[in-house]
Amino acid sequence: MKREPWGNGGDSIYKRGRSWVLDFRYKGERHKITLGRLPNRSAAKEVAAKRRGEIIAQGHGLAPRPAPSLPLEKAAKLFIEWAETNRRPETARRYAGALRPVLRHFAGKRLADISPFALERYKRARVEQGVWTGLNRELEALRNLFNRMIEWGKATENPVPKVKRLKEPEGRPRWLPVEEIERLLAASNPCLRKAVLTTLHSGARRKELLGIKVRDIDFPRRLLTLQAAYSKNGERRIIPMNAILTQVLRPLIIGKAPDAPVFESRKGEPYRSMRTAFNTACKRAGITDFRWHDLRHTYASHLVMAGVDLATVKELLGHKSIEMTLRYTHLSQDHKRQAVDRLAEKIGVGVSPDFTPGSEERSSGVKLTSGKQSLAPVAQMDRARVS
Repeated sequence: MKREPWGNGGDSIYKRGRSWVLDFRYKGERHKITLGRLPNRSAAKEVAAKRRGEIIAQGHGLAPRPAPSLPLEKAAKLFIEWAETNRRPETARRYAGALRPVLRHFAGKRLADISPFALERYKRARVEQGVWTGLNRELEALRNLFNRMIEWGKATENPVPKVKRLKEPEGRPRWLPVEEIERLLAASNPCLRKAVLTTLHSGARRKELLGIKVRDIDFPRRLLTLQAAYSKNGERRIIPMNAILTQVLRPLIIGKAPDAPVFESRKGEPYRSMRTAFNTACKRAGITDFRWHDLRHTYASHLVMAGVDLATVKELLGHKSIEMTLRYTHLSQDHKRQAVDRLAEKIGVGVSPDFTPGSEERSSGVKLTSGKQSLAPVAQMDRARVS
């Protein structure tokens, strides 16, 4: 490591690894500053002169001395404590989980050490570890952390908005056709079967489902209220009940107080989760790659295939924007394609009787793709067995 005198009073500037370092004393205090990666010594001297001038100005009271930067671990602790007080428990847990890999990567660093360049290095490291979709959640949590620190005067700048998010694959929602719904219901125990049917006919999220109280069900008007406290976007949602949902819920409230939960265990305790029973039922039914939340996708998919317009589906799902609902557009198009195909079968006049779809592909050399898919109308779901 070669050090060369520079400036006044025995100052030195040298290169350590790939970064340049300024090392000097002023009024008996040593200042050792990493200048970062710079192309050559001349550029390093220019940056060093500016940094040295700032420190001397602070010493003479000509510029405000910046507050010491908080360690990232301490800032994260303060942020999570704030979230536990001011946000829903699920949100606080999501922040804590998203920040865990960030804290591991930047262990021992302070807020001032986290630059856009450092975050780009973090992005690359996470992608090499096989993390893709979760990375954007981690950056979002860190962005919220910095915003909170800035409001509290613990930081002056947020580096996260300067980092581009990864583009996530859109994918199509996972949903069940009627045949698999019947298999899942047959493989479920009585309590789970009622919960599955309620989700299939209301689109309730898991927390919304488990948060339903007796007072939330209005049988005379056939309305089910999903309270804001359990909603993802913090808004109450009122769902019309069809005949199946009415039949499922009515026996579950007999003899219960208005504030009693509808879904209880055999011991009379509110369910926290049905994950184990649900996973077991899926395994028995031979259904793979399927989560509880996909029951909500199934509800939306069958609505679309039944011809319900996307604006109504949006309202029933409680989506903030129509963009979320547009994920189900392909089901509507496929269903319409099947409808016109059935028309061709019924009015088969005006063409050669031996004509079949795809024959034009062989004659013209143009490749056509088929969007056929086995779709069943939502009305068939009402035939599902209720116990």
